[in-house]
Amino acid sequence: MKIYNTLSKRKEEFVPLEEGRVKMYVCGPTVYNLIHIGNARPMIVFDTVRRYMEHKGYEVNFVSNFTDVDDKIIKKAIEEGVEASVISERYIKECKKDMQGLNIRPATTHPKATEEICGMLDMIGTLIEKGHAYAAADGTVYFRTRSFKGYGKLSHKNLDDLQGGNRSLLVTGEDQKEDALDFVLWKPKKDGEPYWESPWCNGRPGWHIECSVMSKKYLGDEIDIHAGGEDLIFPHHENEIAQSEAANGKPFAKYWMHNAFLNIDNRKMSKSAGNFFTVRDISEKYDLQVLRFFMLSAHYRSPLNFSAELMEAAQNGYDRIVTCVSNLNYLLENASAKAMTEEEKKLMEEAGGFTAKFDEAMDDDFNTADAIAAVFELVKFVNTNADAQNSQEFLLGLKEEILLLSDICGLIVEKKKEMLEEDIEALIKERQEARKAKDFKRADEIRNELLNKGIVLEDTREGVKWKRA
Repeated sequence: MKIYNTLSKRKEEFVPLEEGRVKMYVCGPTVYNLIHIGNARPMIVFDTVRRYMEHKGYEVNFVSNFTDVDDKIIKKAIEEGVEASVISERYIKECKKDMQGLNIRPATTHPKATEEICGMLDMIGTLIEKGHAYAAADGTVYFRTRSFKGYGKLSHKNLDDLQGGNRSLLVTGEDQKEDALDFVLWKPKKDGEPYWESPWCNGRPGWHIECSVMSKKYLGDEIDIHAGGEDLIFPHHENEIAQSEAANGKPFAKYWMHNAFLNIDNRKMSKSAGNFFTVRDISEKYDLQVLRFFMLSAHYRSPLNFSAELMEAAQNGYDRIVTCVSNLNYLLENASAKAMTEEEKKLMEEAGGFTAKFDEAMDDDFNTADAIAAVFELVKFVNTNADAQNSQEFLLGLKEEILLLSDICGLIVEKKKEMLEEDIEALIKERQEARKAKDFKRADEIRNELLNKGIVLEDTREGVKWKRA
């Protein structure tokens, strides 16, 4: 398995720090609004990387944070006249809904910045002790950028060039800095803002320090993979490296992965330009599985353009796989229980070749575009070779092959049939009769059966009410 490492600017053979285990950190969203489709791309990409790693037999410790204290969160809280935590908790909940719709699995740990302040204070203290940071007169703590000799190794930027023209690191209050390139680790509170006590001043952390601390706490000083969008390479990830390696005295991450930008109709996504979509917007027109399929239709390091035409193409591609699985289910309903014939065994071996092509594509820096092409080849093979004369074992083997590859991509391609209302009502009536007969075991079985089919029961004074989950 080869991964393109932003640090070395080349593909490298993946060798984990610990055999059989992968420690992976992915920068999560700042939760001040509904997530947009640009946020969704890294979520989908690195969820797929995780799934493939697990398919290959690795135990993956996957950490992705929520930034729940930030200027944008505070601004929205002031506008609504509520605490910042009300805003962040609201949008963490909404983010998780969208992630579920996109079939993004929950991280092993989803830490929140506000719950890791003690660790941030400890790391900042360590950096001051080691001479890599200093407190200004007003209590602002800055990182001495030039004290870390490796600064710029990820973004491949030269400090002298940064000094000469790049303003990305400069913030208000720079007159307090020893050097214009120094960046904030801790800043004093302002009126109406949430704050925490510290040895330097009552205030809150700078943005960069949170990921260094959370990665250290939940994964250790050294990790295998650090990932995120390419917009985070500089200064965020560059600053993370400086903080972590200066504090811990060890290399921070072995492999750095970054997905390319998402544009809309060949233009940068912008609210003011009217070409801005949240995941929730897309869900009103498409099954979010189509959006996931669309995101995986290009290599993660390639810029991706979002348009109505391309989404329609994604819909058609996704439907091809769904229809193939549906047809297999139809054939399976009446298939013979006999064992596979010799001819079917040969066909199953041929089908395995498409799985090998899928793995080959994914082993080459997670090339999901070529991997999905292999799934399409398998679908074509199934459509050509599966019919009503085939054995149940053969048809089931083909179905399992498609479901396996689709699941690695996080695509749900087997749609559950919705229960008819009359069938639901019949089971509810049976449950009521079981309860009257004090057969509570059967009553619970029916409730669970309905729940597994997406039907939620609610016992009220007016009787049993139900809804689809």
